[in-house]
Amino acid sequence: MSETRTPPSLAVALQYDGETAPRVSAKGAGDLAEQILEIARQHNVPLQDNPELVKLLYRVELNDEIPEALYLAVAEVIAFAYMLRGKVPKAKS
Repeated sequence: MSETRTPPSLAVALQYDGETAPRVSAKGAGDLAEQILEIARQHNVPLQDNPELVKLLYRVELNDEIPEALYLAVAEVIAFAYMLRGKVPKAKS
């Protein structure tokens, strides 16, 4: 029996270097969204399903930093990714 999945309507990838605000590094709808997720899976990038946050991040231009209003929500996503990878984020001094 094969698994049937409904492709996501939107996907957003973020790039975070720990120094500056996260940037939108990829985004897409429909089939492109599924391709973004597949590439993330192939590279063991942690994924989080948060449709409301994705809708907001999708409005950000490609390669732009996320707006300050989304810092807390995105920080929770980054903390989740660090936890999954067993990493501890660097503390700012």
